[in-house]
Amino acid sequence: MRRRMNRALVACMAIPMMMTGQNVLDGVTVPERDESVTPYPYVREADMMWSKRVWRYVDLREKLNLPLAYPASNHPIKERQNLFDVIHDAVLEGAVTAYEAYDGLYTSDEFTLPIGREQLSVLGAGENDTIMVYYPEDDTERPKIISNPFDRSRVVMFKLKEDWYFDKKRSVMECRIIGIAPVIAEYSESGEFLGLRDFYWVYFPELRPVLAQKKVFIRNNAVMPLSFDDVFVKRMFSSFIIKESNAYDRYIKEYKTGMDALLEGESVKHDIMDFEQDLWEY
Repeated sequence: MRRRMNRALVACMAIPMMMTGQNVLDGVTVPERDESVTPYPYVREADMMWSKRVWRYVDLREKLNLPLAYPASNHPIKERQNLFDVIHDAVLEGAVTAYEAYDGLYTSDEFTLPIGREQLSVLGAGENDTIMVYYPEDDTERPKIISNPFDRSRVVMFKLKEDWYFDKKRSVMECRIIGIAPVIAEYSESGEFLGLRDFYWVYFPELRPVLAQKKVFIRNNAVMPLSFDDVFVKRMFSSFIIKESNAYDRYIKEYKTGMDALLEGESVKHDIMDFEQDLWEY
């Protein structure tokens, strides 16, 4: 009887040792990740019979875009990051180049002014505060500078710069995202909302290999996770158009306001879709 009890005790002690070992599988199967980027098809300039450039906002506060906004930066989840953390960490590591969003007084999305590493470390940070600190060892008070790093929760949107075109060789309408810019909300010292500002621009084709390595939570099917690159390629996000290429180079908000601006953006989207449909009418 004593031998049986000893064997049972040894078996019970072995179970936690096996479960806490290095070969623990947190799931049912071993993940098989495909982190490759799906290449774009080659398009000749002569085959582009029509194209239009548009700019749009992806609002992270919309329900369909929540997978891009979570997990929050201050509440990380194992092997998961939100879209801004993925982009900003890649920029800080030097894997992706960030470009200035303003050329003097005007916005710029031409990818002409790269931002240096030293500039990036303080970009978006608040002004330093000076407080008086008491030091008991010598019974004195001395000023101490407190730095205010960039608050990542201020990123509320992303701006996309994209080209829609019709390839007559393959008879398809397609979209290529050219650039992406985080958009931050600015507030006054009293907490009053001042407006939105582009943080910096990133050339999207350069960013794609980074996005392909990061997975996105899919609500309805966790066994087939998609990458951030898949989300953009498959257009699995909600957005609204804020500008189309025009002779005046102006945004919709400069000649439409409120609901009229949203309806004008929808009109631009329908014009693109109607162009493709009209090609197939006889």
